[in-house]
Amino acid sequence: MSKDAVYKTQHDAQQDAKDTAQNQVSAKKAGAKRTRIGVKRWITPFFKQYRGSLALALFLGVLTFVFAAALMFSSGYLISKAAEAPDNIMVIFLPVALVRIFGVGKPLLHYLERLVSHDWILRMTSKMRLGLYTVLEKDAIFFKKRYKTGDILGLLAEDIGHIQNLYLRSIFPTIVAWALYVLVIIALGFFSLWFALYMALLLAVIVFLVPLVSVLINGARQTRRKVMKNDLYEQVTDNVLGVNDWIVSGRSSEYVQAYQGSEKALRKVDSLLNTSTRRRDLILQVLFACVIISLLLWAGEEFGGSRAGIANWIAAFVLGFFPLIDAFAPLSAASIETNKYRDSIDRLGDLPSNNINEELFQGALQAPFVIECKQASFMFHDGINNVLDELDLTIQAGEKLAVLGRSGSGKSTLATLLRGDLTPTKGSITLNGIDSSKLGDSISDYVGVIQQQTYLFNTTLAENLRIGNSSATDEELWDALEQVGLSYLVNRLPDGLDTLVDEAGLRFSGGERHRIALARVLLHKVPIVILDEPTVGLDPVTEQALLNTFFTTMKDKTIIMITHHLQGVSCMDKVIFIEDGKLTLSGSPEELAKTNPFYQRLQAFDRGEY
Repeated sequence: MSKDAVYKTQHDAQQDAKDTAQNQVSAKKAGAKRTRIGVKRWITPFFKQYRGSLALALFLGVLTFVFAAALMFSSGYLISKAAEAPDNIMVIFLPVALVRIFGVGKPLLHYLERLVSHDWILRMTSKMRLGLYTVLEKDAIFFKKRYKTGDILGLLAEDIGHIQNLYLRSIFPTIVAWALYVLVIIALGFFSLWFALYMALLLAVIVFLVPLVSVLINGARQTRRKVMKNDLYEQVTDNVLGVNDWIVSGRSSEYVQAYQGSEKALRKVDSLLNTSTRRRDLILQVLFACVIISLLLWAGEEFGGSRAGIANWIAAFVLGFFPLIDAFAPLSAASIETNKYRDSIDRLGDLPSNNINEELFQGALQAPFVIECKQASFMFHDGINNVLDELDLTIQAGEKLAVLGRSGSGKSTLATLLRGDLTPTKGSITLNGIDSSKLGDSISDYVGVIQQQTYLFNTTLAENLRIGNSSATDEELWDALEQVGLSYLVNRLPDGLDTLVDEAGLRFSGGERHRIALARVLLHKVPIVILDEPTVGLDPVTEQALLNTFFTTMKDKTIIMITHHLQGVSCMDKVIFIEDGKLTLSGSPEELAKTNPFYQRLQAFDRGEY
C-alpha cells in the first residue's frame, strides 16, 4: 500500500472518529434539550401550581422523622434512667411524658404527611393525564401516522406513573434526607464541633457520594433497561397486531425466537442491576454500622468517665439515630431511578404542547353553516414543506363537495383542519366566521366524520350507535338503522340491538361498519358531514350501494367527500383537485367533464381506459 493510501486511510479513520464524537455531542445536546422541554411542559407547571402542598408535605415529612428520632432518643434515655432504679418516680416523669407525646405524634404526623403528599400527587397526575389525553385527542386523526401504538401504551402505562414516582421516590425523600442531614449536624454541633464535622463527612458519603457513584455505575444500565422494555412494548404490540401475517407466512417461530432473545437480554441487564444493588446495600449497611459505632464511642467518651451519672445518654444518642436510617437509605435507589424518569420526561417532551387552557369560542352558531378557507397553509413540525399551500375555498350550506387528489396531496389534512383538530400554520379556516380550531369539542355539534376505518367497541350494538347520541331511544336507533339499510340485518341477530359486537366490530363487514358509522352521524344530527375515503377496500357493487345510501340519507346536509377516484363524484355539486397542497382544479362534475382535459383523463383512468 502506498504512503498516500495509508495517509488517506488514517485520515478517513480520524475523520470518522471526529464525526462520531460530534454526533455523540449533538445527541447529548438534543437529549438535554428534550429534557428541558419535557420539564418545562410536564413538571414545572404542576410543581409551581401545588408548591404550597409540596412545602407542607416536605415539612410534615421532616417532622415525622424528627419525632421518630425523638421517640427513640427519649426511649433510650428512659430505659437507661429507669435501670438505675431511682427512688423518686418524678425523675423519669418527663421522659415518660415525652415518650407518650412523640409516640402519639409520630404516626399522626406520618399519616398527615401521607395524606397531604398523596393528595398533592393525585391532583398533579390527574392534571398531567388530562394534558396527555388532550394532546393525543388533538392528534387523533393522525394518531397511527405520528405515534407507534407501543409508544402510547408506554406513555399511558408507565411514563405518567414514573413522573408521579419522581416526586414520591426521588424528589421528596431526597429533600427530606438533606434537611435531616443538616439538622443532625447542627444538633451534634451543640455537643461537639469536631464530632459534628466528622459525622458530616461520614454521613456525606451516605447521602451524597454513594448515590453519585450508583448513578455513574448503574445509570447507563437503568437507561438501557428502560429502552429495552419500551422496545419490547413496541415489538409485542406490533407483532400481535400483525399476528395473522406471521402465521400465514409460516414464520411465527421466528417471532417467538426474537422475542425470547429480547427477553433474555433484558433479564441479563436486570441481573447486573440486582447484583450492583446488593453490593450497594451491603456498603450502606457497613457505613450505617460505622455511624452507630462512632456514636457509641463518642457518647461513651462524652458522657462516661467521671460523669457516669448521666451515662444513660449513650443509649439515647445511639437509638435516636436508628429512625434516620430509613430517611438516608433510599437515596441511592432514588438517584438510580432518575434516569428512568428522565427518559419518561423526554418521551412526554416529544409530544406537542399540552396547553389545555386555550381560549375557546363560547356560544352557539346559527344556520346556515358556511365554511371558508382563506389563504390556508399547513406545515407539520418537521418544517420540510407545506402540506397545504395558500388554499382558498368556500363551502356553502347544503353543498356537496368532492375533494380529489393523489395520496399524500393534503386531502385528509384538509379534513382535519376543517374539523378543527389542527390549526392552519398561516391563513384561516372558519365556520360561520369562527376559527374551527377555537370551537373545541363543540365542533362535533356541527361536523361529523365517517372515516376510512370505522371502529366498533366491544360492547352492545346499541351502545355503539349511541356514540352519536347518548340519549337516543331504541325507536330512534331502529329508525337510523332503517335509513342506512341495516334494520333487516339487526332484526336477524339473536339479541337485536343488545347483540354484543366483537372487538373492533369484526363480526360486521366493511360496508356494514360504514353504515353503522353513518347511523351514528344521523343520530347526532349534524349539518356537515365529512366522508374521508369511506369506501376504501370495498368491492364496486358494495361501494356504489354505500354511496347511494350516503347521498340519499344526507341529501339535506353539507357533504365533503375526500376520495382518490371518481366513484360517486357525479352526485356532487362541486369537484376540486389538490396537488402538492395547492388547488389546481375546481368546478362542477358536468362542466369539468366537458371542458377540462385533466378531468377527462381522470375519468378515463377511473374507467380503466388507460
